[in-house]
Amino acid sequence: MSDTNQAGPDAEPAPPVAETEPAPPVAETEPAPPVAETEPTPPVAPPPITAVNVNGQTPQMVVAPRQGPGFLARAVWFVLIGWWLTAIVIVIAYALALSILGLPFAFSLFNRIPAVLTLRGRTKTYQVETTAEGTRYLTAANVEQRPMWLRAIWFILVGWWFGALWMAVAYVLCVLILTLPFGLAMFNRVGAVMTLLRY
Repeated sequence: MSDTNQAGPDAEPAPPVAETEPAPPVAETEPAPPVAETEPTPPVAPPPITAVNVNGQTPQMVVAPRQGPGFLARAVWFVLIGWWLTAIVIVIAYALALSILGLPFAFSLFNRIPAVLTLRGRTKTYQVETTAEGTRYLTAANVEQRPMWLRAIWFILVGWWFGALWMAVAYVLCVLILTLPFGLAMFNRVGAVMTLLRY
C-alpha cells in the first residue's frame, strides 16, 4: 500500500515562506520627571508699596500689617496664660528699669507686653527708597528721637512713677476683657510715657 502523503524524489519542493521583517523597536519614552511635592505655605502678605518718587528725594513710609496667630489662639492664650504672665513681666521690667543699668532690657520687655498678653504682633514701619535705576529698597524706618538728656530727666522726674500708674491702669483695662483694646493701646505707649520715646 503506497502512502500518498510521502513526497517522492520527483516531488516539487514547497515554495519558500516569505520572511517578515522584524517590527521596528518601540521607542522607549523617558518617564516624566517626578513632580516635587511641596508643602503648602500660608500666604504672606508683603508690605504694601505705594507710589514712590523716582528721584529718591522724599522717601515714603510704609506700614506693614501685623502678623501673628489667629483670634481664637490669641483668646485662649489670654485666658490661660497671658493675664498672669503679663503681671510678672511688668514687675520684672519695672525692677530692671529702676536699676538704671537694666533700663535697655526693661524697655525691651515693655515693648513686648502686648505680645505676652495676647500674642499680638507688632506693626512695623518701613522706609521706601528708590534708586535712579528704579530699584526699590525697604529699610526699617528710624523715627528721630528727642535728645537723650531730655528723656533721662523725664524718666527721673516723671516717667518712673507715671509709667507705673499707666501700666497699672492698662493692666486693669486688659483684664476686664471688654476694655482690652484700650489696655493694649496704653501698653503700646509705655515707652512714650516713661521716656518720651517716639514711635
